[in-house]
Amino acid sequence: MNIVVCVKRVPDTAEAEVAIDRSGQGIDTEDLVYDINEWDAYAMEEAVLLKEQIGGTVTAVTMGSEDDEEVLRRCLALGADNAIRLTDPAFDGADGHATAVALAAAIERIPHDLIFTGVQASDDGYGQVGPALARMLGMPHATLVTNLEIDGRMARVRRELEGGLEETVEVQLPAVLTIQTGINEPRYVSIAGIRRVARREIPVQGVAELGLKPDQVGAAGSRIEVEGLSLPEVGQKGEILEGSLDAVTSQLVGIFASKGWLK
Repeated sequence: MNIVVCVKRVPDTAEAEVAIDRSGQGIDTEDLVYDINEWDAYAMEEAVLLKEQIGGTVTAVTMGSEDDEEVLRRCLALGADNAIRLTDPAFDGADGHATAVALAAAIERIPHDLIFTGVQASDDGYGQVGPALARMLGMPHATLVTNLEIDGRMARVRRELEGGLEETVEVQLPAVLTIQTGINEPRYVSIAGIRRVARREIPVQGVAELGLKPDQVGAAGSRIEVEGLSLPEVGQKGEILEGSLDAVTSQLVGIFASKGWLK
């Protein structure tokens, strides 16, 4: 079973003071800590678990700069067999579609039975790369996968639906699956594992190596254009109404009336 996992290095903004950068089209990342995208960590763990159960290879692929090689070495330390970095100035400014174009061109050259992506990336939240990859590669796909079983050339997956519902579907391999958090428990990267892969050479591919044209990728090949970002306005604090039911109801009606919400 040959599995390709698409991973991304993202800034950790959970407890950081986020500011818009000078361009107005992104956030200031100068003082932010970077790590592997949370959903991608679960995807990598699921790939390694499958490899341990039924054999095969795991290849990690990322699109980014030399700094993004950090997540590939993490994947190698976790149990991936190979890693590929897609780097080219032409890739800058890519949305989900343009990212999928570059990834698809790379994956076509890699033996694969399964392709994993995270459900989405925490920095943009597009959630488009997995389904777009499936379309470009002509494969079936399933999104929001929370459980996976392999039976020969068939993948039996449980996936999330709206409203807390789930469904189980069978997907013929090769296929693309987008992995949801909680499907497993990602293992920690050991220091020994990191040292083991520290000097390993990671192939780098650009537009020329992938057989693409610059206008197919990056900002030129994107379907979405970010015109500007802004931070949410800080609103007024919530007001707690106290008293009996009749008293609270009367206060609430008064507030609605004062704001012109009652007609």
